[in-house]
Amino acid sequence: MKIGVLKEREEETRTALVPSVVQRLIKELSFEVYFESGVGEKAGFSDDDYIQAGAVLMNRDESLELLDIITIINPFDAPFQPNAKKTVISILNPLFKTKELQNWTNPNWTVFSLDMVPRTTKAQAMDVLSSVASISGYKAVIKAAELYGSVFPMFTTAAGTIRPAKVLIIGAGVAGLQAIATARRLGAVVHVFDVRSSSKEEVQSLGATFIEVEGAAENPDAGGYAIEQSGEFLERQRALIDKYVSEASIVITTANIPGKRAPLLIEKSSVEKMKAGSVIIDLASEQGGNCALTTDKQTIVHRGVRIVGDSYLSRELAQTTSQLLATNYFNFLKHYKQLDAISRFEDPILKGSMLIQNGEIVHDRLIPLIKQEVC
Repeated sequence: MKIGVLKEREEETRTALVPSVVQRLIKELSFEVYFESGVGEKAGFSDDDYIQAGAVLMNRDESLELLDIITIINPFDAPFQPNAKKTVISILNPLFKTKELQNWTNPNWTVFSLDMVPRTTKAQAMDVLSSVASISGYKAVIKAAELYGSVFPMFTTAAGTIRPAKVLIIGAGVAGLQAIATARRLGAVVHVFDVRSSSKEEVQSLGATFIEVEGAAENPDAGGYAIEQSGEFLERQRALIDKYVSEASIVITTANIPGKRAPLLIEKSSVEKMKAGSVIIDLASEQGGNCALTTDKQTIVHRGVRIVGDSYLSRELAQTTSQLLATNYFNFLKHYKQLDAISRFEDPILKGSMLIQNGEIVHDRLIPLIKQEVC
C-alpha cells in the first residue's frame, strides 16, 4: 500500500507526517511512503530527514497518480480526477466548512476527516482536536504574556508590590485546561467559566476558581462540547461574564459548538470596561469568535485592549504540533490497515470519520447540511 504526505497551503506551517512517524509506517505497517519536496520545512524537517527515514521524494502530480492514501492537514483543491481509487485523510472541520466537500464528487475519492473521529477511549490516540487544542491553549497564554503590559506573577520589589495578573478563561475543554495550567504556572490568578458543570473538578484541581451560572443545559452525547442554551440562561451568563471580563487583565476564549457559529460571550461594552493594556485571545475566531470585536486572523486594538483572533495558534509551535498530529495519523492508519475492506465501512471509528465514500457524502451529520447548501 502506497501512502504519501503532500505539502500544505502557504499559510500552514504544520505537516501531517514527520520523519519519525514515516519510519514507523514503513517498519511497523509496511507502507511505501512518498513525500512532496518541502513538506516539513516550516516545521523544521528537511527533505533529507524524510529520505533518511525511508521515504521517497516525488512531485505532486506523480503522487496523486501513484498513491493509494494521501495524508494532508488542510484539504487541497481537487480538480484532479483520479482514474483509480484514492483515499484522503485530512482535517476538514466539515460541519462548519461544508462547501469544501463539493470538490470531492469523483467516484474514486474516499475522504476521512480526523476531527470527526468519535471521542471514545479506543479512538483517543487518534484525537487530532485534543492534540491541537492542547498546544493552542498553551500558546494562547504565552502570547498573552508577551502582549500584556505587566507581569503574570506577584512581584515584591524595593519599589513596592506588583499584583498578579487576573486571567479569565472561557471554556474548560482541552485548550482551556491547558491554558489554566500554563497561566497558573506563570503565577496568575485564574477564573474559569464553562457551562458544563462537569468541568468544575478539573478546573479546581488546577488551582483555578470555577464560575458558573446555574441552570445550564447539558448533553452527555455532545462529545465533550457545550450545547446551545436558552435565552434566559444566556442573559444571566452575559451579566456574570461582563463582571469578570471587566476585572480581568487577560481573557482567553475557547468556546465552540460544532457546525455552528461560536457563542458570543463577550460584548463590546464589556471590552470597554477593561483596562488599557489588557489582552483578549479568541481561539474561536474561525467560527465567528466569542468576542463581539474579534476579527479572524487579525489583532486589533480597541480602547487600548488588544484582541487577537486566531484559531490556529498551534501553527506557531509547528514542530511539536506536527509530531502530535503525525502520531494521531499513525494510530488512525494502523487501525485502518488492521481492518479488511468490508469491515472498514462498519467500524465505528472509520464510519464516524468517513465523510465521502466513492464520491458520495455518507456521513449522517453532513447529509442534511449539504442539502441546505444546495437549497
